[in-house]
Amino acid sequence: MNFELTKSHREIQKAAYEFAKGEFDKELALELDRTHEFPKKIWEKAADLGFIGIHFPEAYSGQGLGVLENVLVAEEFCRRDSGIGSAVILASFASECILRFGTDAQKEQYLPPVAEGKALSGGAFTEPGHGSDITFMDTSAVKDGDVWVINGTKTFITNGGLAAFFTVLCQTDADASPSYRGISMILVEGDREGVTTADVGDKMGIHMMATAEVNFKDVRVPLDHLVGKEGNGFYQVLEFFDESRILIAAQGLGIAQGAFDRALDYVKQREQFGKKIAQFQVTQHKLADMATKIELARLVTYKAAWNFDQGRIDPKLTSMAKMVAGRTAVEVADEAIQEYEVERFYRDARITEIYEGTREIQKNTIAGAILGKIK
Repeated sequence: MNFELTKSHREIQKAAYEFAKGEFDKELALELDRTHEFPKKIWEKAADLGFIGIHFPEAYSGQGLGVLENVLVAEEFCRRDSGIGSAVILASFASECILRFGTDAQKEQYLPPVAEGKALSGGAFTEPGHGSDITFMDTSAVKDGDVWVINGTKTFITNGGLAAFFTVLCQTDADASPSYRGISMILVEGDREGVTTADVGDKMGIHMMATAEVNFKDVRVPLDHLVGKEGNGFYQVLEFFDESRILIAAQGLGIAQGAFDRALDYVKQREQFGKKIAQFQVTQHKLADMATKIELARLVTYKAAWNFDQGRIDPKLTSMAKMVAGRTAVEVADEAIQEYEVERFYRDARITEIYEGTREIQKNTIAGAILGKIK
């Protein structure tokens, strides 16, 4: 069992670190956070250097690498800046649905613009009346000749106001039993007639991401916009979550490490009662606790990513990674918050425990895997 990153992994990690150090300007970050603006120029530069869609095949403008490499980039970006890093790593959100389940034609059309920094993507899954429950969709898609007609509303959609396209969960068979067997995934371009978005308003954190309510009013898309098999959307999105939760774990891990880095610098410089506060045992114990939590989060996150790259889908492990890394991000940022800049890291940390399934949802998944079916 080898816990060392390969030379290639370390090179990717170093490249991501150096890019973030050179581009993620602190004053710019504060301004973008204040104005709730997406870091467009940084995203485009990151794409030019191959950081976006690094896990896409080369045929679709990716680097032909895996989830672990994507995780290493996400960790370094969010470590440098919680806001810019989070916005950039989620610029390609839900494009993996096309990568994993789409047709060759869909991949050829939609994936290269994402990897090249020409298009943001979004996953329209969550509905106002359902939250984490995706076993039935109020959003419907009905066949009308050679098109789907889509009606419904999605909410808290990442990149919602900016995405060039969405993968949308729709109820295509209202009579299916159980209901989730009637859910399908359909591609909808953001500029289709009948698609409108509205920003959800002020949020605690992730100010640089466009989080929106997305409405579909008699939106007509060709039948070939179906992603994967009809009626298989629920299963497809669950598999997607097993990948995306690892990315969110890396986001939380990076935020935790970034908060810790700043706290460490602070205690080495700050003096109280004639001594550096790093010399006080209570401070040392806090640092020890934080470092231990981060290392544990890193181990389970890397393992989940490596495991996925081996072709093994393990919902228990991915849920553990997201739950542990998200909680670590919040707890470390909370302890480190005396250093001024960490306030923003704390606000950005909290979301990692909420989206892609709340902490409670992760516990449900973990417990279900442990217990199996109870008769």
